[in-house]
Amino acid sequence: MLQISVLRDQTDLVLAGLAKKHYPTGPADVAAILDLDQRRRQLQTSHDAAQAEANELARQIGGLMKTGDKAGAEALKARTAELKQHTQAAAAELAQVEEGQKQLLFKLPNLPHASVPEGRAAADNEVVREHGTKPTLGSDTQPHWELIKKYDIIDFELGNKITGAGFPVYKNQGARLQRALINFFLDQARQAGYTEMQPPILVNEASGYGTGQLPDKDGQMYHDAKDNLYLIPTAEVPLTNIYRDEIIPLDKLPIRITGHTPCFRREAGSWGADVRGLNRLHQFDKIEIVQITEPERSYDALEAMLAHVESLLQQLNLPYRVLRLCGGDMSFTSALTYDLEVWSAAQGRWLEVSSVSNFETYQANRLKCRYRAEGGKTQLLHTLNGSALALPRIVAALLENNQTSTGIELPLVLHSYCGFERIG
Repeated sequence: MLQISVLRDQTDLVLAGLAKKHYPTGPADVAAILDLDQRRRQLQTSHDAAQAEANELARQIGGLMKTGDKAGAEALKARTAELKQHTQAAAAELAQVEEGQKQLLFKLPNLPHASVPEGRAAADNEVVREHGTKPTLGSDTQPHWELIKKYDIIDFELGNKITGAGFPVYKNQGARLQRALINFFLDQARQAGYTEMQPPILVNEASGYGTGQLPDKDGQMYHDAKDNLYLIPTAEVPLTNIYRDEIIPLDKLPIRITGHTPCFRREAGSWGADVRGLNRLHQFDKIEIVQITEPERSYDALEAMLAHVESLLQQLNLPYRVLRLCGGDMSFTSALTYDLEVWSAAQGRWLEVSSVSNFETYQANRLKCRYRAEGGKTQLLHTLNGSALALPRIVAALLENNQTSTGIELPLVLHSYCGFERIG
């Protein structure tokens, strides 16, 4: 959530940032928020003045009662009653204005960092670099949705029977490969200094608002209406919310945590060839890395997180590229996002496997996640997260890029984790 002081003091900067993100109602929403803020401050001033007067009158009434001036005391009590009505009315309107302002602030996306390129869609994203050599495969190359049937490692029809489309069943070497990748990614994160956590996969509404999934992604999340709980779309939500309403000691920063969870996304409206097989699922496994740090260190942290994800792809021998997302293709909450995509040899296209983002103070302001700076003043922290990594498209690329006439050759780094060197 944007800070109201930023909207008030840097209105032109805010409007330019919202325009870069192609947020259509930016000027109207900002104007409405500032109008409510002005009314809020007027009400607060009036409320505080009336309360101060009432406190002073209470002191005077005590003095008059001691001297026996009952008539004078009664006159002041009448004025005190008027002030009480005034403060109650002001407090009620103040609460209403603050709630309206908060709901409008929830609608505003984060402002993009200065380095974010202009653009409306994925075609406008900036390619930062490419790494690795794309494999050259023969004419009998098969996409992963054919390979998984050939080697009987993932069953989409069985998942459809049990639950529905987008909920595959992993089996045999496919299940073992899943477990191997999870353990490999978690071990790598721990070696990089991240503390492993196992958070809940259901979160309450406050957690959804805290990291910005609500209200923006309400329709994309699976919701249990009876208990008002949400299945998580990413471990970012429970991991970051660990520090909601916390003042973190300076000597505990930066916080680096990681966790493996299943992730659940409705993906309403998704269809077509680009979502076949493992390309888009309603349930999938992912390892997340999260950092919470002082503002002046957050962009160094972002680059370190990006380097960590790249190291995973390098160890898996997967050709990849790094993109800096343009304003129109960024998430609602992000200030700067790098996407990492791996090359799918059989499909002949890039597949997104990770996003690494800096949210600056946007989530921290919602979470009230702060630290006490020198001098004792509390300040908002910066939050960051990244996929390290999401499994489905990693598995798709591993199967497609490493297929041979005798099976699928797995990268060396996975041999000890899997307990086998090839599928088939």
